[in-house]
Amino acid sequence: MPLALLALAIGAFGIGTTEFVIMGLLPEVAGDYGVSIPTAGYLVTGYALGVMFGAPLMTVLGTKVSRKRMLMLLMGLFIVGNLLSALAPAFAVMLIGRIVASLAHGAFFGIGSVVAADLVAPDKKAGAIAMMFTGLTVANVVGVPLGTLVGQSVGWRVTFGIVAALGVVGLVGIARLVPDMPKPEGVRLRHELAAFKNVQVLLAMAMTVLGFGGVFAAITYIAPMMTHTAGFSDGSVTWLLVLFGLGMVGGNLVGGKFADRALMPMLYVSLGALAVVLALFTLTAHNKLLSAVTITLIGALGFASVPPLQKRVLDQAHGAPTLASAVNIGAFNLGNALSAWLGGLVIAAGFGYTAPNWVGAVLAAGALGLALLSSALERRAGATSTVVTGSASAEQRAAIHH
Repeated sequence: MPLALLALAIGAFGIGTTEFVIMGLLPEVAGDYGVSIPTAGYLVTGYALGVMFGAPLMTVLGTKVSRKRMLMLLMGLFIVGNLLSALAPAFAVMLIGRIVASLAHGAFFGIGSVVAADLVAPDKKAGAIAMMFTGLTVANVVGVPLGTLVGQSVGWRVTFGIVAALGVVGLVGIARLVPDMPKPEGVRLRHELAAFKNVQVLLAMAMTVLGFGGVFAAITYIAPMMTHTAGFSDGSVTWLLVLFGLGMVGGNLVGGKFADRALMPMLYVSLGALAVVLALFTLTAHNKLLSAVTITLIGALGFASVPPLQKRVLDQAHGAPTLASAVNIGAFNLGNALSAWLGGLVIAAGFGYTAPNWVGAVLAAGALGLALLSSALERRAGATSTVVTGSASAEQRAAIHH
C-alpha cells in the first residue's frame, strides 16, 4: 500500500477523534459555558447535520479543483473549526466551530475514498479504502479515550487544540505524500448528479443507512444498557467502548480484504451476522462477559460492511464517483441519527434499555434484504444484456449470410 494512504489515515484519525470525543466531554463543556447537558448535546447533533449537508455541498464546490488540493482545503477547514472550538468564548461560537469542522468530514472521506482507490490496482481498491478508514476506527480505540482523559484532566480546550494539531500533521502528509491527481477531464456536475439516477447507487446508500444504523441503535444507548442491565460501573463504559473500537479496527481490515475478492458475499455475511448478533444482544446484555464479547462483535461486523459498501457506491457510480462517495458518508450519519431516534422511542415506550438492540437487528436485516435485492436486479440486468447481445449477433450473422 502506498504511503499516501498513511496521510489519508492520519486525517481520518483526526476527524474520527473530533467527531466522537465530544460525547465524553459534554459535562465539562456544559459546566464551563453554564448550559444544560441536553443543550450541550447540540454539539453532537450540529456536527452530524453538518456532515450530512456538508458532504454534497463541499464536494460540489470542489469540482473545479484537483482532488489533492481539495483534500488539503478540507483539512484546512477542519483545523480552523477545531481551533475555533478550542478558543470559543461562548457556547454559540463553539457550536459554529463544530459545524465548520464537520463540513470537512463527509467530503474528506468521500474524495479520500476515490483517491485511495485510484492509488492501487483494481483488485486492491477495497483494501485501500479500508486502510484510510483504519484512521477512523483507531480513533475510537486511541484518540477518543485519550482525548477524553486529557479533557477531563487538563481541560477540554486542550483536547481540541491537540485535534487541530493532528489536522496540521494530516495536511502536511497530504501535501507531501499524495500525488497530484487532477480531476478527470470531461466530468461535470451534471455527470456527478446523474449517478443518483442509478438504482444500484441508491440501493447501496440505503444499505449504508440501515446497516450502520443497526450498529448505532445499540451503541448509542450502551451506557445505560450496560450499567442498568449488565451491572457494569459507570467507569467501565469507557473500556467497553474501547472493545467496540478494537472490533471496528479488525472488522474494517477484514472487510476490506475480502470485499476485493467477493464484495456482495462479504456484505451478505457481515449484515446477516450483524442482525443475528444484535438480536442476541437482548439476551447477552444481562451478562458482563457475554456483553463485552457481543459489543466487540458488533463493532467488527458493523465495520466489516463499510469498505464493501463504499466500494459498491464507487463501482456503481463509475465515471463520476466523487459526489456519490461523499453522499454515502453522509448516509452513515443519517443511519446514526435515525437509529438513535428509533432506539429512544422504544425506550421511552417502556420496552427497556435492551429494546434498541431489536431495532438494530431489524435495520441490519433490512440492509441484508436490500443487498439481496441489489444482486437480483444486477443478475436480471446481466441476463437481459446477454439476451440482447445474443440477438444482435444472430441478426448480424444472418445479414452476412444473405
